[in-house]
Amino acid sequence: MWLVLTSLLALSSGALSLDKLNMCMDAKHHKVDPGPEGQLYYQCAPWRENACCTANTSTEAHNDNSYLYNFNWNHCGTLSPQCKRHFIQDTCFYECSPHLGPWIQPVEQSWRKERILDVPLCQEDCHSWWEDCKHEYTCKTNWHKGWDWSSGINKCPAGSKCRKWTQVYPTPKSMCEQIWSNSYLYTTHSKTSGRCMQLWFDGPNPNRKVAAYYFNSAQQYQSFALTALLLPAFASFSVMMY
Repeated sequence: MWLVLTSLLALSSGALSLDKLNMCMDAKHHKVDPGPEGQLYYQCAPWRENACCTANTSTEAHNDNSYLYNFNWNHCGTLSPQCKRHFIQDTCFYECSPHLGPWIQPVEQSWRKERILDVPLCQEDCHSWWEDCKHEYTCKTNWHKGWDWSSGINKCPAGSKCRKWTQVYPTPKSMCEQIWSNSYLYTTHSKTSGRCMQLWFDGPNPNRKVAAYYFNSAQQYQSFALTALLLPAFASFSVMMY
């Protein structure tokens, strides 16, 4: 009995690992399955070998008020090019990444059925994003919700006011974690650590190995927990057999 149970757990774990390490979210513009996309545009191009986004999505990620979400980056004045490029890269990462499985969670929203939660970002990416945007202005801490959409694009809600970036986000950590409802988790890990996801990279995608590390760590924890749960039951069963 125990041998059969252990075998089933091992088989299901193996299948799950394949899914978790190469999958697309169930969301508005994501493909069903990841695959090559040779024509990905500009900042989305690093994902061209294996992507969850299409070429059209990658192009729209670079446009103001694109059809992707009708989101207005310039709600408190025009974002500087050095700041905006981080939001373009963030969009490419969200739309194109096939290695976010360990952090995908179900969600009840009209425009998606899954989201990411607490994806560990590399410190360099978070700090450079904040540094390049620290002279900008915004009226909201969490950009996921609370906007005035009456005009068809997001505008600052009534009663809010535009404030300097560093007043809304005093630190890189506050920005990275709060701006998208804790989609990202601030870490002190560097890009060479293999323990954080990179928004910016050249060459082969380094994030699969990072996802595998976190997935395997979670699997080991679950195995230990399962062993701790089953051992007393196994001991009781063994006593009953004698």
